[in-house]
Amino acid sequence: MAVLAQSDAAEISARLRAMALPDHKTLREPENGLVMVRGRIGGDGAHFNLGEATVSRSAVLLSTGQVGFGYTLGRDHEKARLIALCDAMAQSDDFADAVEQEVIAPLRTAMIAKRSRADAETAATRVDFYTMVRGEG
Repeated sequence: MAVLAQSDAAEISARLRAMALPDHKTLREPENGLVMVRGRIGGDGAHFNLGEATVSRSAVLLSTGQVGFGYTLGRDHEKARLIALCDAMAQSDDFADAVEQEVIAPLRTAMIAKRSRADAETAATRVDFYTMVRGEG
């Protein structure tokens, strides 16, 4: 689900179009809402409410009975619906392998490559500071 949530809706849609999709219907039309984002003082201290973030959610029912749910940050209704469809397909014995191989695995590979490029660019600009200790005093 994290791979789908971090991918673009156009990428997910393009991968799904290449597959034979099962019959499905929308149980919950995509809608927007808010969630509270929480933080921790110093990273591991007491919790505090940082603020609210907009999310979109949807639910899809396959003709075989599996129900999938999709949530994503922002107001992307189509992405929430596509994530819900992938979730439902991943629960089906008939479509689980196909959705993993045709949709999730390629998106995961692209996401890892993008992160690696960003890490390499960041590492190239790294400056190491050091302090020389003088023998005085």
